Amino acid sequence: MSSPLSRRDFVGRGAAAAAALAGTGSLFGLPPLADGETLVPFLTPQGISAERPMVQWDQLTSWITPTKEFFFVGHYGYPETKAEGWTLDVGGFVHKPRTFTLDELKKRPRREYTATLECSGNGVSAGFLGGIGNAKWGGTLLAPLLKECGVKPEGIEVVFFGKDSGTEKLRGAEYVQNFGRSLSLADAMKDNILLAWEMNGETLDNKHGGPLRLIVPGWYGVAWTKWMDRIEVHDRRFESRFMGRDYVTIRGEKRGDQTIWRELSVGKMNLKSIVARVTKRQDGTLTVTGAAWNDGTPLKSVELKIDDGPWVATRLGEGMKADHCWKFFTYEWKNAAPGEHTLVSRATDAKGAQPAADDQLIAMKKTYWEANQQYARKIKL
Repeated sequence: MSSPLSRRDFVGRGAAAAAALAGTGSLFGLPPLADGETLVPFLTPQGISAERPMVQWDQLTSWITPTKEFFFVGHYGYPETKAEGWTLDVGGFVHKPRTFTLDELKKRPRREYTATLECSGNGVSAGFLGGIGNAKWGGTLLAPLLKECGVKPEGIEVVFFGKDSGTEKLRGAEYVQNFGRSLSLADAMKDNILLAWEMNGETLDNKHGGPLRLIVPGWYGVAWTKWMDRIEVHDRRFESRFMGRDYVTIRGEKRGDQTIWRELSVGKMNLKSIVARVTKRQDGTLTVTGAAWNDGTPLKSVELKIDDGPWVATRLGEGMKADHCWKFFTYEWKNAAPGEHTLVSRATDAKGAQPAADDQLIAMKKTYWEANQQYARKIKL
């Protein structure tokens, strides 16, 4: 589980980390509490999992999430893998099908990219708020590899398969299938899509998709195929359990007396924010901190609403210069009255504002995925 860093641990992260944190004014990345400062607990505690780590928001102390505290999931379990002998096949509608060994991939130009990964079900309830993390991923770019293989003119979709597999029942028959997700060719050719073998400067471990996984900044984690050993270019849209039957969001739209229902595959991350922690200083001032993230659309602001008061601006700090990472915000709350209080954050980017819980976009959503509503958190002083 997530735990606060000691001052010695924090200093040990080195000059690079210190430089990244300098001047932000955010409590995140520093020892969790200053002298005389106390944590104000939320009335509904965040859930924890015995099966896998989750970010514990009120204990978060680093912009980069340590690997041991980073959420993971396996859709068909966790296949046994090892780097020795690992290969990546590239085929389908390409002129030059290739098989790359892991060593061959590691000899290609190396690239690092820091990006936030979020489970698309994260935030569905207080019991599941921590399925998210921010990490530095190391590997090589996908686009040059595809160009070398020569995508044929009819190729429109790039499909990524993992080594994990399971049995699926279709129209009365059973088939063994590997986990698979796809991107359009245009998305796959972007200059930040990585074939990664490193996470936070260390070899990617099995739980996080090692020895090789896909990194798709700005997309929900289901698109980040783990244990990847095959890439295919297709001439038509790819459909599988994890594209067309599962990880599908059903939303309704009221039009007069009618309701129109739409099923859309889960893809890019929605705009989202959360109040992460409240602390109290000796002079009574409360510091409210939190995080906001999205698909890389420029973030404009994060506002805070206390009880039935107006929306007030927060101060944005660490992460503002990183396109696909969470951004931290801070608000200093003075003269807070005793009693219960409700805190809600609202992020706004160039596309619009984070929806309220009663917004039609949320209220008419009937599936587990993409819970990006404004999330109320309660405290008692």
